[in-house]
Amino acid sequence: MATAHTFTSKADVAYADLRAQILDGRLPAGSTLEQYRLAEALGISITPLREAIRRLSGEGWVVLDAHRNSRVADLDLDEGRDVLEARRVVEPAAVAMAARRRTDADVAAMTAALEDLLPVTRRSGEPALAAHRAVHEALYRACHNDVLVRVLDDLWDRSDRYRRVGLQLPPGAGPRTRDLEEHHALVSLVVAGEADEAERLMASHVERSLSADVLGDRSPTSAGSTDTQP
Repeated sequence: MATAHTFTSKADVAYADLRAQILDGRLPAGSTLEQYRLAEALGISITPLREAIRRLSGEGWVVLDAHRNSRVADLDLDEGRDVLEARRVVEPAAVAMAARRRTDADVAAMTAALEDLLPVTRRSGEPALAAHRAVHEALYRACHNDVLVRVLDDLWDRSDRYRRVGLQLPPGAGPRTRDLEEHHALVSLVVAGEADEAERLMASHVERSLSADVLGDRSPTSAGSTDTQP
C-alpha cells in the first residue's frame, strides 16, 4: 500500500508562523507588517507571504489597506467580550462532558499539565500563561467532541491577546493564587466524574479570568459586583 504524504505550502508555513507571532505578542496589536523583512526572515518569497497575510486578514487577525500595506488588527473590546461570552457558554459544557468521558490518557494529560502550572503574574509572564492554557486544553479535550475542541481552540487563541494585556494592568503584578487552586480543583472534579460541579466551577472560573479583568463585563448577572479578587 502506498504511503500517504502531507505537503505543506510555503504560504501555510508563513500563515502559521505569523499567526503564532500575533498570538504571543511578538507582533503587537496595531504594528505594521514589514512584508519584505518578514519574507526574508522566513526564507520565502513575497508571494506566499502575501497569501498568508490575506488569509490572516480574512480571519480578522490582520488589516489590509488599498496600498497592500498591512498591520496587526487592533484589540477590539466588543470582539473580546464576544469571545468571553462564548467561553462562558461553551467551556463549562465541554468540561462537564469531559467529566463523563475522560479516559486514563486524558487523566494523565491533565496531571502532567498541572505539574507545569505556575501562578500567573507579570513576572512569570509567557510561561505561566502557556501552562495555564495547557491545563484548560487538557480539560476540554477530554470531552472527545472534535467540534467543541476546535471552537475552544479558536476562542482561546483570540482571548490570549487580551490575557497578555491583563498582565500589564495593576492587578497583573500580584499572583493569581485563586486561579492556581481552581485549576487543581477542576482537574480533581473531572477525574472524579463530578460533571455538574465541574461545570459550575468552570463557569465561575471564566467569570474571574484574566481576560475578564481586561474586558470588563456586560453580563447583567455581574453588574455592580464589588469582588476585586484577581
